[in-house]
Amino acid sequence: MRLKNIIAAVGCALITSQAIAQKPENILAAAGSPPNPKVTVSWNRYYDYAGITDIVKKLAAAHPDLVKLESMGKSFQGKDLWVLTISDLKKGNADKKPAMYIDGNIHSNEIQGSEFAMYTAWYLVEMFNAGNKYVQELLADKTFYIAPTINPDARDNFFHKGNTANSPRSGMIPIDNDRDGLMNEDGFDDLDGDGHITTMRRKNPNGRYKVDPTDPRRMILVGQGEKGDYELLGQEGIDNDGDGFVNEDGEGAYDPNRDWGWNWQPNTIQGGAYKYPFSIPENRAVADFVMKHPNIAAGQSYHNNGGMILRGPGAIEDVETYNAQDIRVYDALGKKGEEMMPGYRYIVVYKDLYSVFGGELDWFYGGRGIYTFSNELWTDYLYYAKNVTDQRTPYDFDRDLLMKDAFVDWKTYNHPTYGEIEIGGFKKTFNRLHPGFLLESDAHRNMAFSVYHAYHTPKLRVDQIEVKDIGGGLKEVTAMVFNERIIPTHSSQDLKYNIEVPNIVSISGGTPIAAMIVTNKDLNITTEQKTDPANIKVSNIPGNGNVTVRWIVKGGSKYTINVESKKGGTASGTSN
Repeated sequence: MRLKNIIAAVGCALITSQAIAQKPENILAAAGSPPNPKVTVSWNRYYDYAGITDIVKKLAAAHPDLVKLESMGKSFQGKDLWVLTISDLKKGNADKKPAMYIDGNIHSNEIQGSEFAMYTAWYLVEMFNAGNKYVQELLADKTFYIAPTINPDARDNFFHKGNTANSPRSGMIPIDNDRDGLMNEDGFDDLDGDGHITTMRRKNPNGRYKVDPTDPRRMILVGQGEKGDYELLGQEGIDNDGDGFVNEDGEGAYDPNRDWGWNWQPNTIQGGAYKYPFSIPENRAVADFVMKHPNIAAGQSYHNNGGMILRGPGAIEDVETYNAQDIRVYDALGKKGEEMMPGYRYIVVYKDLYSVFGGELDWFYGGRGIYTFSNELWTDYLYYAKNVTDQRTPYDFDRDLLMKDAFVDWKTYNHPTYGEIEIGGFKKTFNRLHPGFLLESDAHRNMAFSVYHAYHTPKLRVDQIEVKDIGGGLKEVTAMVFNERIIPTHSSQDLKYNIEVPNIVSISGGTPIAAMIVTNKDLNITTEQKTDPANIKVSNIPGNGNVTVRWIVKGGSKYTINVESKKGGTASGTSN
């Protein structure tokens, strides 16, 4: 009888679920959004590693013709480093199409990069499924490689342990940073066990701080000669090692964004560097993946915060690396990004921020010739959609729009060193991280910028094929290869160091006996390729530009021209 009741209850639940399920006829699609996605994801929250794994597996299962899921390696603690291949898998080999690589969460507290990366994958496949022709054409031509988190161990640490908005940045490899014999000792302690490391304050009639009379949550510095009511004791913590000091030993840490094999410097010069370039397993896995995918022409790494679209160089020593031709490409893309993302600024790392040696951004460009940005997600502009500098603004925003959910109210705590104190302050999920209602909005704008970047990877076409009979059974075949997009097949950095092989333009339909590149068609100036005339090696097809090639061919009357480019994909054309 009990089993029957259970079955009946399950049946009722299924009927109820079906009754309230969204049906296409009940939905009016909002412009620019998938109306009835196969995979439903709430984009107003954050997901730990298990949550990310669940989402990417569901995307791959629901969209087998658009999504391939694989692990590109293991984290230090053995977690799979998931990477999604997003493309129309029915239309060409995804690894032969011009590609965009996206990752997030290289720093463990910069977590929204993972949601932004996953949103990009989700949006593309669900809009494709909804019949959006722009996305369908995009995925027919392009491939996206999307790695939601490349620091999953430390991500879970940030989620499930007490942390501030600023800690930790590192991965989870044990390090004795201060050489006291303890590995990765926690400098902070979550005194009240709420998962957030907030601020400690103690009453003091001669303190330098007082409670803001307009907002009791906020502490303000008193004026000259004025006595305060409190002293601030720093962030939550105790004397872990019995030396009489609290929080003086921060968690031993390295910085995963100082580990890349371009202009790498040791820890004595670049704080946070580990043993040697690519000594961190997660970074090594990313580098191996990129090396195996020479079709990657564009890159995006999501960080936080400050509302910035960053390009290299990371240090002044690399100013000459970023030459004028490539900077023009960066400028065209970056300035468009400023239009698409209100409050975001397109800037140069070393000039507008600080020096970074061994950064991912510079390795992608300097080492692989890939046009790469690093978007610093979240900007104060998003508080009230205007530029703000007032220190009260975060408190006002929390009160006005978040119903004071971002602040842990002050409470009394008996500290083993300081006696009776109070602890309180903003949660770790505020200031650097998007509130829920802004998460999807900013994810969409950043996604759109990455799609714009990917759209402008090379798109080649062959036309203007001219066939001229020159006598003696010979034909002169001339063809023009166009690149319709901003990004060339080879960046100047690529050409400087011969990073990638040249483009190959080949002919079939006859026997080529001579081949040349036409440098001036009007004046009939050419440069002959004296070997292998069937396959002309073209070093570069510029953005929004073209290259003209010519053969002298014996036999045949109809000729097919094929182009193969590692970063530009393939194209073909046939003479009339």
